[in-house]
Amino acid sequence: MVSFSYTAADEEKSRGVRRMKSLATSLLLAVAVIYALATWAENAGWGAWTGYVAAAAEAGMVGALADWFAVTALFKRPLGLPIPHTAIIPTKKDQLGASLGSFVGENFLSADVVRGRLAAFGIARRLGSWLADPAHADRVTAEASTALRGALTVLRDSDVQAVVGEAITRRAEAAEIAPGLGKTLEKIVADGAHHRAVDLVCTRAHDWLVTHGDSVMDAVQGGAPGWTPRFVDKRIGERVYKELLRFVTEMRDMPAHPARGAIDRFLTDFAADLQADTDTRARVERLKSDLLARPEIQDIIASAWSSIRNLIIAAAEDDRSQLRLRARASLMSLGNRLATDTRLQAKVEGWAEDAAAYVVTTYRHEITSLITDTVAGWDATQTSKKIEANIGRDLQFIRINGTVVGALAGLLIYTVSHAAGG
Repeated sequence: MVSFSYTAADEEKSRGVRRMKSLATSLLLAVAVIYALATWAENAGWGAWTGYVAAAAEAGMVGALADWFAVTALFKRPLGLPIPHTAIIPTKKDQLGASLGSFVGENFLSADVVRGRLAAFGIARRLGSWLADPAHADRVTAEASTALRGALTVLRDSDVQAVVGEAITRRAEAAEIAPGLGKTLEKIVADGAHHRAVDLVCTRAHDWLVTHGDSVMDAVQGGAPGWTPRFVDKRIGERVYKELLRFVTEMRDMPAHPARGAIDRFLTDFAADLQADTDTRARVERLKSDLLARPEIQDIIASAWSSIRNLIIAAAEDDRSQLRLRARASLMSLGNRLATDTRLQAKVEGWAEDAAAYVVTTYRHEITSLITDTVAGWDATQTSKKIEANIGRDLQFIRINGTVVGALAGLLIYTVSHAAGG
């Protein structure tokens, strides 16, 4: 059982109920005393007026007692007697909860009611006008940024990195990259964009040869047969070095050099093979798989999440960042459209109505069961005390009104009876 917690406000209400009970009971005792005195005066021959007073007091007592019984029967058994249909709230609590849940489900959670209320509310226009206000757009942007930072902070890096790494790897393994590489290379060669790369390689090769000429000649001499004279090896090494330097220098300085043309033809053929040759495409796929399987590549993929997260958090924290400025501008633009575009309003309101209708029709039982189950879990005695503390003061007015109305009704009936009989 779940009991209510009484607050200071509830205790104050309970004191008010007790004061009203005392007042209603005092009024009952007062009419009882008046009835006794009026009856004694009537028997003592004080006059006809005593009969009217006695009749009014008697009816007032009846009305007061009847209403006392009715009010008391709501919360407990009058005088502790096991009278049927009393202590209604404690004994019928679960049924009242079920009835309340059924009432809410039938009258509030129907698709027609929800659609009607949303249509009358004009949710799209109101939302648009609200979002179009710069202050409101700032507030939504700030709240969204806070939520985004919180979500990114709570997420465990290791879990996200594993998911991101697996997703990227799976996507890369599933997609064949050779045709795409071939088309890209074909476009690069057609546009001549690779010439700068060739120029850079030639320049760097020339500079390296100039700086490391001795190393090149030593390498050539070291590869010569052992039976050749040393001066011959030296002359050959010098010759090879000079020819190599001349070749690289010509490639660097002559855009129309035959070797550059050979490179263009090679790249053109390779681009075609990447798109059409089965063996070339298969080799590229094997190379791709080998690269993806290397730990260094997996570490780079996994670490991408940390970089992205840090960038997003930094942008979310900076109220002048492009992320927040663009989000704010988008919200205000959406708000202006919602406030003025009737077609968009109709679409949004239709979506909202369909979504709300689906929720209330699909989950009506779950929503109403929340009411019935909650009420069923309340402690019966505590529930009765809580309800009495909140509405008991008004119910005591029923007792007072019953006393007054009963007295007036008794006086009227007595008067009419004597007038008709007189």
